[in-house]
Amino acid sequence: MSGHNKWSKIKHTKGKADAARSASWTKLIREITVAVRQGGPDVDSNFRLRKAVDDAKAVSMPKDTMERAIKRGAGALGEGETLEELIYEGYGPGGVAVLVEVTTDNRHRTAGEIRSVFTRTGGTLAQSGAVAWQFARKAFFSFETDSGATEDKVMEVALEHGAEDVAEADGSIDVKAEPAAYEPLKMAFEKAGLKPATADITMIPQATVKISGQEASTMLKLMERLEENDDVQKVHANFDIDQAEMEALSRA
Repeated sequence: MSGHNKWSKIKHTKGKADAARSASWTKLIREITVAVRQGGPDVDSNFRLRKAVDDAKAVSMPKDTMERAIKRGAGALGEGETLEELIYEGYGPGGVAVLVEVTTDNRHRTAGEIRSVFTRTGGTLAQSGAVAWQFARKAFFSFETDSGATEDKVMEVALEHGAEDVAEADGSIDVKAEPAAYEPLKMAFEKAGLKPATADITMIPQATVKISGQEASTMLKLMERLEENDDVQKVHANFDIDQAEMEALSRA
């Protein structure tokens, strides 16, 4: 299983709902604003905005908050802040490759904060391109087997609507596809009554690094500290942790 999905499961177990919601709203407001600036305020014709709005609804963001973010992106509330999208690359404990996607109004502040997190948790920042080649952007869906989803049912829908791979492991069924297949797959799963625990366009590692013990614990602290930063939109890493140890770390 990819580091992306392992981290998603650990966050789900460890997370505090209110704090997670607040952080998600901050990040999603920026994502909506940037999506509008890049592709316009029409949800029907702007896929990135449409997905950001769907994600915002999933964390119960109020409609007026979303509308203000759209207006801000369209310039209806004044010029507003200048936002840049950047990617930082680095290594975590055990040589784990890490990609950090940020949206910031001050790249110098953000660079210092990201560097500090890596340094304090046993990692190092790397040159641009040093680890990005180890990841590929993909549509990704994950279904929990205890939700009633079966590999056969998921596979039947997935392969008919552009999926590249369907695999079951560690209590979940994971589906990967090219980003363009995200919406067709999402609608097909909904029509089939299949509700994914995770539905995203994300960076999937081409290979994973096995970590355990102190390296695993420190790696999760690095991920948590990065995601606590309001400028950080997403964190990707290519670690793998044994299921039993993952459950223990989730409870810690």
